Amino acid sequence: MAQFISDTVFKRDVFSETRAGHFDDQPDQRVARRIVTASPLWSRPIAWYLAKREIRALRSVAGIEGTPDIIKVDADGLFRNWTDGTPLHLARPAHAEWYTDAKRLLRDMRRRGITHNDLAKPQNWLMLPDGKAAVIDFQLASCHRRRGRLYMLMAYEDLRHCLKQKRAFAPDLMTATERRILARKSLPSRIWMASGKKLYNLVTRGIFSWSDGEGTGDRIDREGPAINQALGENDSVLGAALALYPLPRKGVGIYAFVETTATSLDIAAMNNAVHAIDKEAHIDLAQPVSALPKRPDGTVRDDILRLIAMNQITELDDVLQREPDLAAIVRPIVDGRLNWTDRRISRLEK
Repeated sequence: MAQFISDTVFKRDVFSETRAGHFDDQPDQRVARRIVTASPLWSRPIAWYLAKREIRALRSVAGIEGTPDIIKVDADGLFRNWTDGTPLHLARPAHAEWYTDAKRLLRDMRRRGITHNDLAKPQNWLMLPDGKAAVIDFQLASCHRRRGRLYMLMAYEDLRHCLKQKRAFAPDLMTATERRILARKSLPSRIWMASGKKLYNLVTRGIFSWSDGEGTGDRIDREGPAINQALGENDSVLGAALALYPLPRKGVGIYAFVETTATSLDIAAMNNAVHAIDKEAHIDLAQPVSALPKRPDGTVRDDILRLIAMNQITELDDVLQREPDLAAIVRPIVDGRLNWTDRRISRLEK
């Protein structure tokens, strides 16, 4: 049996770990690996429930252009082919062709009785190199034997979420009919927004430490001066750079990349020094790095560090393909990163 060789960890949460790599006998074929057994024991029953939903859905959408193909399932999780595309919140397609193809993709799924149920997240939509649409992450997808009322409601919400993406990234392309559809939420959706979503946020942001990554104001503007001063006065710190990342349960956190010869950092002591300057300032994550990536003029590559802080590794890989000389410095930072979720800060992507 071919051995899977992992080269990148993309996401880690209480339900699974997602990696990318290849089988040793097919080095040119990139593969995505979801490891369900990497989840903690207490969440594993739910993790396997979600994985089985994904497996069933991937088998049901097999052959539909723009959907992943499942390769195999084992005792630890599943393998699927890698979809080479750009997440929607970064691709930001402004041409009608992508949205036309996205609707085609939803129609093909509907013909097989499949609803995705998680298309409000733009990172689950991709723009392929040829400009067409693709979807990933079928953990919440439903396979409907009967196309009854529930199926129709879920399919309608998939379409509404597709149109939400169009309104966000290409509002000038919206038709009057599409605007009416967006304005007309289904009854279950209205009930969800009024009650169920509040419970969802309590559970996901509190128990599971998920976050939608929306913050109020720029913490770096307010707290950065005190943090930089405290780090600058630390003899073991050779340099530092700050970035924002989605903070579990609320807003955004400050992620400090600290250039130092030390292999670990005492974040409590660092924050004590910060609080002595500004009681309102606070470092949430601090990662020691041997060197910070810099431009030829010596300024820090904050664009790269921002991608690492927000765990946008697919986008970072695109940067390293264009600038391979940075890999020796950046790869160790990526491997040691402290944020493993795929939550976003949408206002930083505009």
